[in-house]
Amino acid sequence: MEVMADPKARTDLVRPPAAAGRFYPADAGACRALAERFVKDARAVEVASEKKWLGGIVPHAGWTYSGAVAGETIAAIARMQTGPTVDIVVVFGAIHTRGHIEVAAFDSHRSWDVPGGMSEIDQELERRLLESSAGLFRVDERFHTHEHAVEVEVPLIQVAWPGATILPVEVPVIESAEQIGIATAKQLHAAGLSAVFLASSDLTHYGPAYEFMPSGVGPVGLAWAKDNDRRLLHCVTDLAVDRIVPEVRDRLNACGGGAIAAMMAACREMGATGGRVLRHVNSSEVVTDVSRRDMANAVGYAAVVIG
Repeated sequence: MEVMADPKARTDLVRPPAAAGRFYPADAGACRALAERFVKDARAVEVASEKKWLGGIVPHAGWTYSGAVAGETIAAIARMQTGPTVDIVVVFGAIHTRGHIEVAAFDSHRSWDVPGGMSEIDQELERRLLESSAGLFRVDERFHTHEHAVEVEVPLIQVAWPGATILPVEVPVIESAEQIGIATAKQLHAAGLSAVFLASSDLTHYGPAYEFMPSGVGPVGLAWAKDNDRRLLHCVTDLAVDRIVPEVRDRLNACGGGAIAAMMAACREMGATGGRVLRHVNSSEVVTDVSRRDMANAVGYAAVVIG
């Protein structure tokens, strides 16, 4: 597949949904209704803080498991905004696509289509980042074509910030993730744009299904996995950006360590001083039917806000 590195070579094509019907509803009405429920229901939950949240972590599993958790992050950020309308939502995403990349990857399309709505890509910001950031970014469609990490957040973003453009950025778990976040924030500040920064990442993938079970199989192992998540979440709420990538490489407690580090760095550049965990669960816990509960495998999800 051709790697498009020149922004002038981009097409006018709309990116079609790749995960609709699997991770979230393919029907436009059902997708919009469920997205509204996740975001608007979460808005009824009070967050005891006067802080303005600039960004946060959103999980990206199927909406059955993590849609409500992602909605809680987005609703908390939207609820605490008192300034201008949000111009752009930057989504730093985990990479599930096979292939090697040592920079952040932009998509090549001008807009993304999801059931029930369309979101425009801020191509001018992409261009400025490509031209000014010393090789931190490139346009590489391989890492967006079939990727769900950013896509599953787009219908929720459309509910919370209907007029905002988006910037999908796939970020590998690399040391330069911090610089990627800083460069993004600086360009947004220079452009005078009001922004929200999201990191699309699940947490520890534990059990035989993921070939990762250092504390055995069963309840003891799943308890270890939640503690493993908490190690990373402490780094996030302390805004310890430099600890994220080493922690994730050592403990495998997120699939989007680079995305998390980039989001945190961008928020810190815009004035953030810390964070808060709103909810922390795993896939086993959100399955309410005990007969279906999997006590061998689980994936962690967290709603986290930074400000």
